[in-house]
Amino acid sequence: MVVLSKIYTKTGDAGETALGNGARVAKHSMRVSAYGTVDELNATLGLARLKTSGDTDAALSRIQNDLFDLGADMCRPDMEQDAEAEYPPLRMTKGQVERLEAEIDVMNKKLEPLRSFVLPGGSELAAHMHLCRTVARRAERLSVELATMEAVNPEAVKYLNRLSDWFFVASRIANDNGKNDVLWVPGANR
Repeated sequence: MVVLSKIYTKTGDAGETALGNGARVAKHSMRVSAYGTVDELNATLGLARLKTSGDTDAALSRIQNDLFDLGADMCRPDMEQDAEAEYPPLRMTKGQVERLEAEIDVMNKKLEPLRSFVLPGGSELAAHMHLCRTVARRAERLSVELATMEAVNPEAVKYLNRLSDWFFVASRIANDNGKNDVLWVPGANR
C-alpha cells in the first residue's frame, strides 16, 4: 500500500532521484528519462480519456494502470535480484502484451486495409490517440536505448511496441472505423 503524507521531500533538489531499489541516480539518467516518458504517456492518455466512454474508456483505464506497472518495473533496475527482494518487484508480463494483441485484433477486424499512410487527425479522439502513439514510440525508443546499457525487462519493451500499435488502430476506430481517416497524399503540394 502506498501512503503519501508529504508530497515534497527536498531529496531531489540537487538533481538526483531515488529508483525503486533505493539507489540514487541523476534525474537526467537514461532510466529516469525512459520511465518519465511512460509517465508522460499516462498523462497524455488521461487527456484522451476525456473524450471516451464505455468499452473504449475501460480499455484505456486498463492501459493507464498497466503504464503505472510499467513505470514500477522500469524504476527497478536490479532484475537479477528480484528473487531476493523483500517485496517482489512488479514486472510487466507476457499476458499484458498478449491482451493488447488480442484487443488490436478485435479492433482491426472492423477496419478496411489501409491503402495509404494515415495523417494524425480526423476526430478529436483520433488526434489524441495519435499523440499517445507518438509518446509511446518515444518511450519505446528510450527503453530500447536503455537496454543497450542496463537490464530492462524485455516484456516492458514489447508492451510499449504493441501499445503504439494499439493506439494507431484505436485512432482509426475513432475515425468512424477508418472511414474518416485523413490519408497522406504523397507530393500533393508540390
